[in-house]
Amino acid sequence: MRLKLISCNVFQREASLCLADSPHIVDVEFTELGEHAHSATLQQKIQTKIDATDAGTQKYDAILLLFGLCGNATAGLCARQTPLVIPRAHDCCTILLGSKAQFEKYFKDAPSTPFSSAGYLERGQYFLRVADGTATVNYGDSYAELVAKYGEEDAKYVWESMHPPALEQATSKAVFIDIPETTARDVVTQFQEKAAAAGKECVQITGSLRLIRNLLHGEWAPADFLVVPPGHKTTGVYDWDEVIRATPQ
Repeated sequence: MRLKLISCNVFQREASLCLADSPHIVDVEFTELGEHAHSATLQQKIQTKIDATDAGTQKYDAILLLFGLCGNATAGLCARQTPLVIPRAHDCCTILLGSKAQFEKYFKDAPSTPFSSAGYLERGQYFLRVADGTATVNYGDSYAELVAKYGEEDAKYVWESMHPPALEQATSKAVFIDIPETTARDVVTQFQEKAAAAGKECVQITGSLRLIRNLLHGEWAPADFLVVPPGHKTTGVYDWDEVIRATPQ
């Protein structure tokens, strides 16, 4: 097959490794990690890339989207001429862990636990993100969006009103998802130092390339991936299992 991959660059190392041994021809475009701060804008950028791919002279068997729902950034995406394939994942956390089961195992009882990976330290202006799409002050997409909308001083007030001390105590841990094949040298140490400086207890768990490799190898089991046929769009489900579905445009 000839495939087109549109991916957040938080997965650039992992995607590059899996591309190297994919049996298919895969052309790639990356978006910037910081674009998650504005989910509506990111949705438009992804759709523009999808439409440009369809309008090009090169034809593809499928367009692969290496994103989670990401604050609805991938909800409402339309498949025009080429099927879309996207992981059933609320956020990049599931993708980094390699399965919904692992995401549920580590985050079901504490979905606001901040997490990170090598990609966050390399590509982001912050080093933590939380699994429900919010983030701690100065480290995540939601706070960045408030700053862009209200300015630093007002954003801090709004954030503190939305996140009382009890919630801050619940997010006292910082999880580093370590994918052994792609975590660069000294990255874990960098994370530990940043977490300590932020007053967070550092927890390290092992991630997996499973979902990324299966996406790029064309192994799209329905339990893990949604295939969106032409004439349909993505719609968020927000449960622990289906996550995202295809509906007629």
